[in-house]
Parts: sequence; structure tokens; C-alpha cells
Amino acid sequence: MKRITAIVRPEKLEPLKEALFAAKVGGMTISQVNGCGSQHGWKEYYRGTEVLLNMVPKVKFELVVADGEVDGLVKVITETARTGNVGDGKIFVSPIDEVIRIRTDERGESAV
Repeated sequence: MKRITAIVRPEKLEPLKEALFAAKVGGMTISQVNGCGSQHGWKEYYRGTEVLLNMVPKVKFELVVADGEVDGLVKVITETARTGNVGDGKIFVSPIDEVIRIRTDERGESAV
């Protein structure tokens, strides 16, 4: 099993959620997060004072899937979330050692 974590632009929340449901994803966790990447934010002026906004709002999707589903879902995420501009986000894929469903104590892929 693998965890796919995708950090994307906030305006991609609904299109990506719909694309993942269309790809038959069993479940996902979505969080509103703030962070900075290579763009390191931008400067704005508030009441005549320069303010550095270096924490950019993003949306984080987390999915736990079978190993064989990773490539297809990464493709869905990249095609849906890509604008071609700086700040489109990142995708991280990491191994999951164990999953346990609390309600039934099922383990492994059947718990996902």
C-alpha cells in the first residue's frame, strides 16, 4: 500500500475531488493548509506598510491506495491540478506499513 499526498492550489479542490471520485477512489482526506515552496510568497501593501505574505494557502489531499493504483492516480492528479504556473503544488508517494480499521479491527488492504 502507498500514501499519495498531493498539495495543490485551492481552486483545484472541487475539480480534483470530482476527478478522484470518477477514478473510483474509495476515500480521501482533504485539509486546508498553508505553506511555501520555491516561490516564497509575495509582497503586498496594507495601509501603506509592506507586508511579506510567505505562507500560501493550499489544499492537501491524502489517499491510501494499493500499489497498482498509484501511477494512474498520480496521472489523474497531475492532469487535473496542473496550470503550468509556479505554485501548482507537489505530489508525495510513500509506503504504508499497516492499516487498521478501528471499528472492525480489519488489517491491510481490506481496512482501506
